Amino acid sequence: MTPPVPTVSVVVPNYNHADSLRLTLPALLAQTHPATEIVFVDDRSTDDSVAVARALGVPVLSTPRNGGPALARNLGAAHATGEVLLFVDSDVELPPDTVARAVALLAADPAAGAVCGTLDEVPLVRDSLVQECRCLQAHWWRISSLGDVSFLFTAICAMPARVFAEIGPFHEGLRQTEEVEYGERMGARYPIRLTDAIHGRHRDDDRLWPMLRKVFHRSRLRMPLYVRRRRAAQGFETAARMWASVTALLATAALPLPLLLGPAGALPSAALAVAFLACDAGMYRFVLRRRGAGLLVAFVGVQWLINLAIVAGAAAGAAQWLFSRSFRALYEGGPQPAAVPA
Repeated sequence: MTPPVPTVSVVVPNYNHADSLRLTLPALLAQTHPATEIVFVDDRSTDDSVAVARALGVPVLSTPRNGGPALARNLGAAHATGEVLLFVDSDVELPPDTVARAVALLAADPAAGAVCGTLDEVPLVRDSLVQECRCLQAHWWRISSLGDVSFLFTAICAMPARVFAEIGPFHEGLRQTEEVEYGERMGARYPIRLTDAIHGRHRDDDRLWPMLRKVFHRSRLRMPLYVRRRRAAQGFETAARMWASVTALLATAALPLPLLLGPAGALPSAALAVAFLACDAGMYRFVLRRRGAGLLVAFVGVQWLINLAIVAGAAAGAAQWLFSRSFRALYEGGPQPAAVPA
């Protein structure tokens, strides 16, 4: 006897992605899995997102206030009827067999709490050189970290609805790091798998300063969690990549040395720059193979700035942790998993 086809609710949180929705929502409507519903949740967008979604025939839920992706995902999950929840960011375009693949992955791995997908190296829309570089980095860091990870990659993430009910909703007090906190909660009970069997094209940041500002704040806001667990996240936050941020900072700080020491003063910065590249050498080789030397030069420059933003955010977060009791308690008081039956 053929087992019943699991029902799937695709939960799509959205804030001001009207332009992307014209590509991403039709991709969801074209999914091959027969028992699929789309739960689109608009987080009080100020653009034409709601009108675009409705024009495409997608019903719209609206959050009571602009509360961030955690609130939008929780509202979507509360209205979802599927046995599987597939969270997909509204600026990610999925291939038509993604829902079917996610269902198959969960069925083949019943111990998993969630399966998360990767992001393609080519952006959804090629808006800028910064976006090209950001998408290449996001792609490489994920495909080089396949396997078990310790936080959710919520851009594409599927989990049984019963697991979500057990682990609880996303922490609505967090706007930039809710997926890290959720992964901590889930990881205490279930493994989280990162796989390239499901993937999508993402419309990432296309302007340098807003992207660096976001990286800075995400790094800052993760510090209380890192201090509490005394380790980095399992997955792409490797020790080598942390050292890349440190070497970028030291190399930048050493740039004035030639003014004091003459030509020999350039050696420390040069040596640190080489160390910076060595910390993630596989990524730079990947970019060189895929895009050539010209793009690699720009990519290295963007990565240098990203790493400076990371280390600056970590330093700011460490200082804030020392002097702010409320910041130290940022990850406390959130949702808790349901008790395990005796």
